[in-house]
Amino acid sequence: MNNKPLAILAAGGTGGHMFPAQALAEELLMRGWRVKLSTDFRGGRYTKNFPEDVKIETVNSATFSRGNLVFIVKAFLLILTGIFASLRSFSKDRPAIVIGFGGYPTIPALTTSLLLRLPRIIHEQNGVLGKVNQLFAKNVQLVACGISPTVMPKNVKSEHVGNPVRKDVLSRAGAPYIPPGDHPMSIFVMGGSQGAKILSNIVPEAISCLPEEILNFIRVFQQARDEDCQRVELYYSNNGIKCDVRPFFDDVASYLSEAQLIISRSGASSVADIGVIGRPSILIPLESAVRDEQTLNAYPLKKSQAATVIAEHNLSVKRLSNAIRKILSSPERASKMAANARKTVTIEATKRLADRVEEISGYPVT
Repeated sequence: MNNKPLAILAAGGTGGHMFPAQALAEELLMRGWRVKLSTDFRGGRYTKNFPEDVKIETVNSATFSRGNLVFIVKAFLLILTGIFASLRSFSKDRPAIVIGFGGYPTIPALTTSLLLRLPRIIHEQNGVLGKVNQLFAKNVQLVACGISPTVMPKNVKSEHVGNPVRKDVLSRAGAPYIPPGDHPMSIFVMGGSQGAKILSNIVPEAISCLPEEILNFIRVFQQARDEDCQRVELYYSNNGIKCDVRPFFDDVASYLSEAQLIISRSGASSVADIGVIGRPSILIPLESAVRDEQTLNAYPLKKSQAATVIAEHNLSVKRLSNAIRKILSSPERASKMAANARKTVTIEATKRLADRVEEISGYPVT
């Protein structure tokens, strides 16, 4: 019989949910815990970066967001089968605590933790609770918040702990910044876990409009959707711009630390990574986000003068090109933005969340 306590980390299949779950998994394993990840099939693209000692359990779940009655019924049945699977799993190997990171795949694990009266925490990465986290917020021992302030329902116990970042990102915390100049420069473009079509449409042209004294030194590393990669790469090549365009970059920490400028959506994990490493950025919050959480996520960087924030409805080739030029033509400004970015994050977020896991579960291993 294994005497090590077990933590179930439940996370939806996007980077925004999976990256902080990975960070907590790394920390808990170092503290002597056993860790299982409960996710859906979409989470598979992220699990290869989890520590080998984390057991991966794929559960059935679905979203109710579509209005079709047949779809809603199917979603309910899928979630129900996921709950039964979690009940069987938890009965065989009872967890000491369940931590949900948001997304519909967390419903089975969190529902089971309620039924079995297990200690439970949810971690909200964004500045406003997601739908699933709203559903469980009043029935957990703690809502741990990644962004301050986070909009919270009444009578919900919350605490700002920050957004956990993975070890490879944390290892580059405060990495020296090489300001822009007459030497090779890197622009790293991140579009969130699914890529961003608007960035594929606007960013290449905006970069091509830069003055030659900047453009001659630039190489672009850009994330784009599968269907956009060839088109984006061809545009850069036709305009004599060195580039590397992919649907997904595994070693994000390296590209962030080597960049003179980041152009990105303002997902919670992206904002946290930018802040930990400390780089100037241009952020374009996702306009279609129902709760406008990405605008809230970007606020600390904007307030600290570490980022230029452009609302999606205001985004144009000219506006973006001017924003890029202002940063890359001023080494002093870029360096100040990089330094300011580091002041916006909680470096100890992973440790603080792990501390709360041990306190609430009653299993302080360390």
